[in-house]
Amino acid sequence: MDLKLNNKVAVVLAASKGLGKAIASSLSAEGARVIIGSRDEVELNKTANEISQLTGNEVVAVPVDMANGDSIKSFIHKAADKFGHIDILLNNAGGPPFNKFENFDDEAWLKAFELNLLSFARTSRLVLPYMQKTGSGRIINIISGSVKAVLANSVLSTSMRMGVVGMAKLMADEFGPYNITVNNVAPGMILTDRLKHTIPQGVDPKQALQEKAKNIPLGRIGKPEELAALVTFLASEQAAYISGTTIQVDGGANRSIF
Repeated sequence: MDLKLNNKVAVVLAASKGLGKAIASSLSAEGARVIIGSRDEVELNKTANEISQLTGNEVVAVPVDMANGDSIKSFIHKAADKFGHIDILLNNAGGPPFNKFENFDDEAWLKAFELNLLSFARTSRLVLPYMQKTGSGRIINIISGSVKAVLANSVLSTSMRMGVVGMAKLMADEFGPYNITVNNVAPGMILTDRLKHTIPQGVDPKQALQEKAKNIPLGRIGKPEELAALVTFLASEQAAYISGTTIQVDGGANRSIF
């Protein structure tokens, strides 16, 4: 299937590794002009070179701190200046720490708000004029399966991701007349560094992952490229009538009806 992403300009955040890297790779493989951002400039440049060698397409690396409004503004402007327009925005940011509600103070809540909710609002607001000018666009937010089912100790993540769900629903309503779609992708257990870091020291990683996969109907942990495939489709012309929704990628782990 030709997803018609050739020469589309895609901005992918938190893309030096994990889900962001897989998504950037998938978009680049479909012919999109990809601009990736993260805080780690060295790792970011390394990733850009890896993807470019893999796909044969240019990948631009621009450092950005998603918790800093000025840094985000500079990043989006540099991205737009590079190719003259922005067609696809992939909002992504590292998750806040896990712990019980009682253990988080105001500072922890404010950090989570700025990184996992306000940053998505900032990037979306900044790309909107470019998408309005071209008369189309895709905004895709990576959130968490915790918006559909309770995940222990995820109060910061769940609270901010639920905010993104509400914001995206309203944005889809407001941006629809400009042919801009807004959707959320909610990963379940995907094999990223964040998941690996939840394995206690001294425990066999393979055995720990098998244990985590026991309650997943498909019987395994998901791969980053499997989530990236969905994101790439949502970024395509074929997905032009999908907007305002949250799609889970969890191997069937969430059994809720709604």
